[in-house]
Amino acid sequence: MRPNYFDIHSHLNLPQFDSDREDVVARMRNVGVWTTTVGVDYKSSKEAVALAEKYDEFFAVIGQHPSDNHKEIFDLTVYEKLVAHPKVVAVGECGLEYFRVKNSIAEVKKNQTELFEKQIALALAHDKPLMLHCRPSEKSMDAYEDTLEVLVSYAKTHGNKLRGNVHFFVGNTTIAKQFLNLGFTLSFTGVITFARDYDEVVKYVPLDSIMSETDAPFVSPITHRGKRNEPTYVPEVVEYIAQIRGENKELVKKQMVDNALKFFNITET
Repeated sequence: MRPNYFDIHSHLNLPQFDSDREDVVARMRNVGVWTTTVGVDYKSSKEAVALAEKYDEFFAVIGQHPSDNHKEIFDLTVYEKLVAHPKVVAVGECGLEYFRVKNSIAEVKKNQTELFEKQIALALAHDKPLMLHCRPSEKSMDAYEDTLEVLVSYAKTHGNKLRGNVHFFVGNTTIAKQFLNLGFTLSFTGVITFARDYDEVVKYVPLDSIMSETDAPFVSPITHRGKRNEPTYVPEVVEYIAQIRGENKELVKKQMVDNALKFFNITET
């Protein structure tokens, strides 16, 4: 069994899907879409695991977002239990979020870095890839640069055991090259269907290092812009990746699935 498409980052555990989640899953099955449901804190991570248990097409990513839940203190014990689940395929989304920071930047950076490093340690201990959230401050690459500094330090001692994907990549080719040098992949959302800012980097990244995502329920592609996003819209992202790169759509479609299965270590059955 193999999907036609793989949406490597969605949030079907969020309340936006509570009223019609079964309908969304039915549409995914009609299109042949698999997805990873991503946690942003302990509660949503548990919900991601529950969805992965319920649906064959779902896998879970567990972790704590750098800024979504300011009240939660990262508890390694409970995340250790979650990460051991056979359908948990990555740790995250974790990383550095500077876009929303208005005050006490030094303290925020320190706290976020400490949280990030705890999740790097969790991923390394359980041989899982990272699902990175990096959002720089306006007109800057600062969150990417700081994330890379942290990752490079771990790569020196852990080599290619340290691996991951940079979700919702909005960096430039210089930043992309540094992540690629670490063996990381980059994923793109529906933003590439209506903004031309990222065409150069979509062309630059080797095809075997790109993955497709929706970040549902956020950032719907152009044909659904302004409405709730869902994994069944990921074919539009794949189509635009092919279009921007000037490559055969079927080839790109196959490669996106191959990349996701390899990255998450999912065996076709």
